Amino acid sequence: MDDISTLTLRDGTQVPRLGQGTWHLGEKPSDRKAELKALRTGIEHGLTLIDTAEMYGEGCSEQLVGEAISSYDRNKIFLVSKVYPWNAGEDRIFKACRDSLRRMKTDYIDMYLLHWRGSVPLEETAACMEELVHRGWIRRWGVSNMDMEDLEELWEAPTGHCCQTNQVLYHLASRGVETVLLPWMRKHDMALMAHCPLAQGGSLRSSLLRNPILKQLAYEKDCTVFQLMIAFLMSDPTVIAIPRTGNASHAEENAVAAKIQITGNEMTLLNKVFPAPQHRCPLEIV
Repeated sequence: MDDISTLTLRDGTQVPRLGQGTWHLGEKPSDRKAELKALRTGIEHGLTLIDTAEMYGEGCSEQLVGEAISSYDRNKIFLVSKVYPWNAGEDRIFKACRDSLRRMKTDYIDMYLLHWRGSVPLEETAACMEELVHRGWIRRWGVSNMDMEDLEELWEAPTGHCCQTNQVLYHLASRGVETVLLPWMRKHDMALMAHCPLAQGGSLRSSLLRNPILKQLAYEKDCTVFQLMIAFLMSDPTVIAIPRTGNASHAEENAVAAKIQITGNEMTLLNKVFPAPQHRCPLEIV
């Protein structure tokens, strides 16, 4: 496996800073063979952090992940899954977690996330997450799609400080998290997990591929625009990126992107073309 730089979570665990997303994977039986190959190719190249959710294909993605990792040493895979907000209370979360474990054919989840905030009080969800840790069903937990006020409220809960990460939309052309959310997370030693790092699910993807500055810079660095976008996120040691692909060659290209270094002058150029907002803006959700 290739070496991928790591990030140390607040509990001392080292995790790869580049992994694999699985949104929309596992939904079409005709694509299953190619998607399995993509996930396994990613693993072979060091992308051993794999993100999924009970929402993705209503469990189909988790089943795909379970099959993909079945021939590997489970201890070398870092599995992330997410629970629906309406399943995140004490009356449903334990069944939801058991179902995810069953679908992935594993005894534990490395990081279990609240997918987005719902009506269940954050204090209750945090307490349930800690009970799942106590039972050994999960190793640690975090949240997803939460802005700073949500995290501040969570932090006030008795076990809220055990939250290890917040997974949010973040890519070169969507930098709103840099205004207040990312600084708050850095202050509290909470890792940011960037989903849709290649602008998947958004309307910007095609325009980014056509952007003349990105195309020229990618040409000069002998890489693709997508690899450049991954390298941008990898330049921040507090960020984990989870690009999704069902194509094996693209998975390999994603892994290579972890080794691309962006110089100071190149970062200045990127900041000029894709500046972070000067004022706070709403958290983007897809």
